[in-house]
Amino acid sequence: MKTEDFNYDLPEELIAQTPLKKRDSSRLLVLDKKTGEIDHKVFTNILDYLDKGDTLVLNNTKVLPARLIGEKEDTKAVIEILLLKNFENDDWECLVKPARRIKEGTVISFGNGLLKAKCIKVLDQGIRHFRLLYEGILYEILDKLGTMPLPPYIHEQLKDQSRYQTVYAKEIGSAAAPTAGLHFTEELLKTIEAKGVNVCYITLHVGLGTFRPVTVEDVKMHKMHSEYYQVDENVAKILTATKNSGHKIVAVGTTTTRTLETIMKTYHEFRKASGWTDIFIYPGYKFQAIDCLITNFHLPKSTLLMLVSALAGKENILKAYKIAVKEKYRFFSFGDAMLIK
Repeated sequence: MKTEDFNYDLPEELIAQTPLKKRDSSRLLVLDKKTGEIDHKVFTNILDYLDKGDTLVLNNTKVLPARLIGEKEDTKAVIEILLLKNFENDDWECLVKPARRIKEGTVISFGNGLLKAKCIKVLDQGIRHFRLLYEGILYEILDKLGTMPLPPYIHEQLKDQSRYQTVYAKEIGSAAAPTAGLHFTEELLKTIEAKGVNVCYITLHVGLGTFRPVTVEDVKMHKMHSEYYQVDENVAKILTATKNSGHKIVAVGTTTTRTLETIMKTYHEFRKASGWTDIFIYPGYKFQAIDCLITNFHLPKSTLLMLVSALAGKENILKAYKIAVKEKYRFFSFGDAMLIK
């Protein structure tokens, strides 16, 4: 299986640069994974595809203002770091630009010394481990100094930082938003619950995998970066009851999908669990946890495109993407949505 098999042509003007004024006003392409049939809807129509007794699962991770611009204490060279993973106390895994300037022992200063980062380990591909040095509460300092780590294909400034958070974001720790959830409003979620649909939340902190392209020719040689997940006991019970009663489990986003599939693959049942996952889902994978997926349109040759191809079939997905391009859907993080039913 070749990475090039998951390529498609996308006009640059279809990459959404800003979010729509109203979150749930985006378009919704509905793909039947069994027949390949496609319907064109708006996102509020999602209600028509959720039945009483179904369970909608969302990722409640909250994005850190994780992009920091500082300077080396010795040379005053400008350095940009992206906080990716807090692995112990104030030690963080970070993506650095330009990484070649950062050696073990290098200190970067942010906000005139309000925050400092000392390099404690050098890794490949622009990754460094830093120890953060500060007084006070780190997240308050990041709110002052950091900005939202928007993907590199978004070139416009985000006027309202909250638009890169879901309305239900709670557990802080992500380097990127679980963007499928950006379409939901509090009102829409209440309407879904009023229909008798269970609305549950899991946590997966989105990390480096979001920023890393697939560079190998053979898909199976790609190594996923690990990300932290957590599912509580009550959610596990609801998911088990849903599955046992024959109702649908509808995952919102690839991060939710990867979390639920990790638990089923590891334990062969839904249960309270937390840990690190590097699960890589591509065609040939047998889904055990989810039935349907609400997602955005993904980058060519990406692991996310491979995941949706595993669920709906590569031919169905590439056909749907071709139609989406023809119909001028908006793509990627701030773009339109797809339901794979």
